[in-house]
Amino acid sequence: MDSSSPLPSGSPTSEQGRDGDTDKPRLTEEQKRQNHITSEQKRRQGIRYGFDKLCEVVPGLEGQGRSEGHVLNETTRQLLDAIEERKQLVAEVERRGGVVPDHLKGPALIDTSDVDTQYIRRSSNNGSGNSNST
Repeated sequence: MDSSSPLPSGSPTSEQGRDGDTDKPRLTEEQKRQNHITSEQKRRQGIRYGFDKLCEVVPGLEGQGRSEGHVLNETTRQLLDAIEERKQLVAEVERRGGVVPDHLKGPALIDTSDVDTQYIRRSSNNGSGNSNST
């Protein structure tokens, strides 16, 4: 080992340079490109994983080839349907004299009036071949 060298392993590496060493080698354009590609692949993999999970849990989507637009529209449609059904159930319980605690009303309090459900239903039905639009 050279006694004049402050680093035992010789020239600085990117690992050694993380402590503020000004001699840290810069990434080459190819390394930057590869890092970008890797990051983009991870991002896409995360999105794919999320869509796969939606296809598993949203009724009617399992086992289909999936268009991301169709998955999102069908998921939104089913969520809006569930919210409306919950509102109706809460209203029915209250109409019959029952008391529904606020924490059980949850999504029933969501205002869905500004959601363009006609577009969602139309595009969802066009992609799936279902004819059960409202």
